[in-house]
Amino acid sequence: QVQLVESGGGLVQPGGSLRLSCAASGFTSDYYAIGWFRQPPGKERKGVSCISRSDDFTYYADSVKGRFTISRDNAKNTVYLQMNSLKPEDTAVYYCATDPSDCTVVAGGNLPFGSWGQGIQVTVSS
Repeated sequence: QVQLVESGGGLVQPGGSLRLSCAASGFTSDYYAIGWFRQPPGKERKGVSCISRSDDFTYYADSVKGRFTISRDNAKNTVYLQMNSLKPEDTAVYYCATDPSDCTVVAGGNLPFGSWGQGIQVTVSS
């Protein structure tokens, strides 16, 4: 069973940057497509980005295109989300999750039926 743990969140000013990490443990003998999601307080959880199992495809929501970059380091069993030019509207709890569809589900605007981390707070405020 794969377990995911998010790290790297915190409080930043508008225009600042953060890098989130999603570390996988457990059954990691094979690679997984990993998606990033966010849920502002009182709002729906939505997909932000996804990176395919073979690292040949990436997806970004329109709201983060040009600002966020997803990448993976398979040797460390970790997927990253580099977030630049952060805006107050980016404030949310951020989650990572496996996507058994290899990002097809996430790119289609839906939540995958995979393994989820517990989430980490990102706050963008002055």
